[in-house]
Amino acid sequence: MDFSLWLALATATLLISLTPGAGAVNTMSNALNVGFTRAIWGILGQQAALVVHVVIVALGLGVLVSHSPVLFNVIRYAGAAYLIYLGIRQFLAKTAENDGAQEALAGEPAWSMFRRGLWVNLLNPKAIVFFLAFLPQFIRPEEPLVPQYAVVAVTVVLIDVIVMWFCFALAARSVRNFTRSARGQLVLNRSFGTLFVVLGTGLALLH
Repeated sequence: MDFSLWLALATATLLISLTPGAGAVNTMSNALNVGFTRAIWGILGQQAALVVHVVIVALGLGVLVSHSPVLFNVIRYAGAAYLIYLGIRQFLAKTAENDGAQEALAGEPAWSMFRRGLWVNLLNPKAIVFFLAFLPQFIRPEEPLVPQYAVVAVTVVLIDVIVMWFCFALAARSVRNFTRSARGQLVLNRSFGTLFVVLGTGLALLH
């Protein structure tokens, strides 16, 4: 991939990553709950899902998803249900009444955050369809495909990590002191719970 084509890919990826979505909401929620540094585990889970999406498109399975209304809707509704589930769970979450409870909240296992980030991005068929339309613009069929898709995957992952961690997670860090109080935690849980439900409902309703 020549530099000018890669630069176009990087620019497009940056703009896409800066667009708020379920991944950004999940990242900010993690940063507020467990801190800026440990929020990386959820971000890495989201990147694993992006790699899966790239592989799906590279293998041609994205065409199958985009042309199969049944398969597309199964994945779409599963993703919507998962986001709504996350939202309801966070909306109803109890607040920490003391420092010990706050520390327990911050002790969520890394694997738990990774897994949640993975499913948040993975159960989004529109991402597969988007990559199906997006990636061919930067792939030259007359050149070896594997190295090109590898460059695309690495570029997408690195830029999304930077945006998620140093934009959305860092932004959440600036208001974390507010969430140390019971009232602040309640506002956090209700706000992000509502956002997840709205995103899930939108995914289910939009065609």
